[in-house]
Amino acid sequence: MRGHAPSVGSRGRSDFLCGPCCPSPPSLQISGRFLETKVNKGKLRLRCSSGLEEGEDYLIDAPVSVGDGFSFSGGKYSEGPNPSDEWFKKGKIVKAHPVRGIGDKATDPIFGLTLGSGSQTSADVFRWFCVETGVSTNSSVILVHGLPSQAYSFRKVLPKLSEDFHAIAFDWLGFGFSDKPQPKYGFDYTLNEYVSSLDSLINELGVNDFSLVVQGYFAPVVVKYASLHQEKLKNIILINPPLMDKHAKLPSTLSIFSNFLLGEIFSQDPLRASDKVLTSCGPYMMKEEDAMVYRRPYLTSGSSGFALNAISKAMNKELKSYTEEMRTILSSESWKIQTTICWGQRDRWLDYDGVEEFCSRSNIRLVELPTAGHHAQEDLGEELGKIIRGIIGKKR
Repeated sequence: MRGHAPSVGSRGRSDFLCGPCCPSPPSLQISGRFLETKVNKGKLRLRCSSGLEEGEDYLIDAPVSVGDGFSFSGGKYSEGPNPSDEWFKKGKIVKAHPVRGIGDKATDPIFGLTLGSGSQTSADVFRWFCVETGVSTNSSVILVHGLPSQAYSFRKVLPKLSEDFHAIAFDWLGFGFSDKPQPKYGFDYTLNEYVSSLDSLINELGVNDFSLVVQGYFAPVVVKYASLHQEKLKNIILINPPLMDKHAKLPSTLSIFSNFLLGEIFSQDPLRASDKVLTSCGPYMMKEEDAMVYRRPYLTSGSSGFALNAISKAMNKELKSYTEEMRTILSSESWKIQTTICWGQRDRWLDYDGVEEFCSRSNIRLVELPTAGHHAQEDLGEELGKIIRGIIGKKR
């Protein structure tokens, strides 16, 4: 089922559709928050007296309908050609990493309703959306987006890199146009699974002697992969990684998605899952045509929100140990990959204190980006492309 972006007012009201035969569950008390659910005249109504702000109500009127899990309606969205379609045309689907599910159809985690075809995983190997630019015989650089984002975030970086390199950006499993398996149906979104799936994808892409660029909370995953395959890599560039101990906790705008039940609900809201998180962590001002691309996965399939819920839970559980391991790897004498950290200093999620000292102690090049935030590729796309091109085109 195709939906529409939610219309969110001052009280956080949104409309969404759920699957058929919704039960009428009783009112629940969850961590001190009152949640009321009932079916009335073909509509499921949930009222929560605790939103992201004190005293905020979150109301959901859901017509009972056949659908792909959940989808929102009520906002601006075009069924005709849009920027998301144009972006998709620039890429291709690559199959990598075997599906290790139980063979059953995926269901949503709230009502147990079977999800539509758009939320079902491939039968054997996962499908990844990749965009490639430049000449394939040139040295390769792989761009890895952060949480939550898409390969689309590198749309202004790719053209700059393609002048000298073979540049590749991809959507992680659970994001964008890649497969979004439900937990226990082929992929559980653990960080170890992301490491092994990245290995599978890079092997399928057939690149060697390449460079890696990774932004944000997926940096520890990529560094762990790199530590296991140093012989393949020339450079690694980390953009605002969660480097210090104080970085090992997700900000509230992301951790809310891991909350019991409320996380499942909020992760289905395209405005909360894309617009709000991408613009709350720095100076990035999202244009409507870009917002349409980021909202699209949440508008077309309930699996996108459930995947965001799953990875947020995994990050909350595992990020601390992965961050500690990343620091150990980067400061180890056995680490031989040329490493650069680019830091957008207007990051509202990750504090800069301690980063400069760590880089100096670990012999890591540090590039400060005074006007960029957490998603530096959004704030300074073309400039960052030039910086990356300069870094990986030089020898120390």
